[in-house]
Amino acid sequence: YKISNVGMVAGCYVRSGKIVRGCQIRVVRDGIIIADDKIAGLKRFKDDAKEVAESFECGISLERFSDVKEGDVFEAYIVEEYRED
Repeated sequence: YKISNVGMVAGCYVRSGKIVRGCQIRVVRDGIIIADDKIAGLKRFKDDAKEVAESFECGISLERFSDVKEGDVFEAYIVEEYRED
């Protein structure tokens, strides 16, 4: 959806896992990664959400990427660092 003052918002359905605000998003179209961006906004109905669980719908806006098409797959991930002692 294109929303004035906000930009492009993708209507999404969480198929597995959960979407957390602040995680990275990989946009996959026809099996090819076309973008790697960060979540700018995560909403459930009209309310801001910290996370959206599996089997729920949400709206996701990305920081830089706005060329979202129907059928695109968003893969959410979090980069973690760890040290071996």
